[in-house]
Amino acid sequence: MAVTDVIGGSGGRGSQGSWRNWAGNVTARPARTVAPASTEELAAAVRAAAADGLTVKAAGTGHSFTPAAATYGLLIRPERLTGIRRIDRAAGTVTVAAGTPLKLLNRTLSAHGLSLANMGDIMEQTVSGATSTGTHGTGRDSASMAAQITALELVTADGSVLRCSAEENPEVFAGARLGLGALGVVSELTFAVEPEFLLTAREEPMPFDEVTGRFDELAAENEHFEFYWFPHTGNCNTKRNNRSQGPAAPPGRVSGWVEDELLSNGVFQVACAVGRAVPAAIPGIAKISSRALSARTYTDIPYKVFTSPRRVRFVEMEYALPRVAAIEALGELKALVERSDFKVSFPVEVRTAPADDIALSTASDRETVYIAVHMYRRTPFQAYFGATERIMAAHEGRPHWGKLHTRDAGYLAEVYPRFGEFTALRDRLDPERRFANGYLRQVLGG
Repeated sequence: MAVTDVIGGSGGRGSQGSWRNWAGNVTARPARTVAPASTEELAAAVRAAAADGLTVKAAGTGHSFTPAAATYGLLIRPERLTGIRRIDRAAGTVTVAAGTPLKLLNRTLSAHGLSLANMGDIMEQTVSGATSTGTHGTGRDSASMAAQITALELVTADGSVLRCSAEENPEVFAGARLGLGALGVVSELTFAVEPEFLLTAREEPMPFDEVTGRFDELAAENEHFEFYWFPHTGNCNTKRNNRSQGPAAPPGRVSGWVEDELLSNGVFQVACAVGRAVPAAIPGIAKISSRALSARTYTDIPYKVFTSPRRVRFVEMEYALPRVAAIEALGELKALVERSDFKVSFPVEVRTAPADDIALSTASDRETVYIAVHMYRRTPFQAYFGATERIMAAHEGRPHWGKLHTRDAGYLAEVYPRFGEFTALRDRLDPERRFANGYLRQVLGG
């Protein structure tokens, strides 16, 4: 087991043993840092922390904007707890160590002719970091990564190891698939997989009024539908992903680079930097950039369609709303931007998810639409996010656990029907709050 004083990795290298997240808005100074390479080493580290009276948190790659992984006790680093442990074709599952990056999982599955059914739009996270905070894609029939978990291994507060599935410790499995790190440290995850398939992506500009007016139709007709609205304009870009018989027709090397790297990252980075220096220029930039969008269609394997590089750093807030309320709330957000002095350089992202049965899933027991707002890193965001949050809360919105919000346990208990079920499980597994930190005290209570 490697012990380090300075934290590195995708979360960022701090000074004098400090840790910071990807966006740079969260820092912490753990008393001790370990990087276990096995479940046994992880369990030993938890037992040692308990003996020394330290709290314990596990960090992924730092892609959460909340301080979900911040600790002043023991920080568990993921970089050695990685790798594919088992592929069971007959059962249709893959078992991976908790610190495995999604990009490694996806590429390994592809090499074996397999795929997850759905995923989010980045691949930098670890599998346990992504699932523990509720990472999701968009989908008519599937969205959440946590809902694809069929079994997991959990190191609990006393250093014991629990195997959990629908058949083994089912009450723990029900909560630990999306556990915020509150129940223990996940050491291994088993996902359902299927034979690799092809997706045809159709990207097309569409006016705001048309896409919102046709939203139910577009979401119903497509397996995976999402759209982006450009604030200060009436313009959107839509994306429809559907399974295809092929043949594969990926974007051309040059055209793909132009769309996904030059425009989406390089030019967008410059536009955001100009907007930060001269906020008054943002509406004009938004109008030009949104009108420059063009339609394109391509067909490729799932992870190459679902995911895309995200090199421009930002902060984000995302709320999950009841599907019936989402378009009304989005209209209120658009009206807010139009009547305010806010200058918003990032598009607003809208995605969907079916209801699931996970206690702390943002789609728990209800059909869901996600509305996400972003601001360029080091740009004042509090007023815009605060006003957005008031709109979302008025519609019984549930904040994404890994993205900025101010909601507390009192509010969350009202919008999650199984909130009490989760906190009771936490009381049983971690009565001394070995895995607590300030964020968990905020969202789950003492």
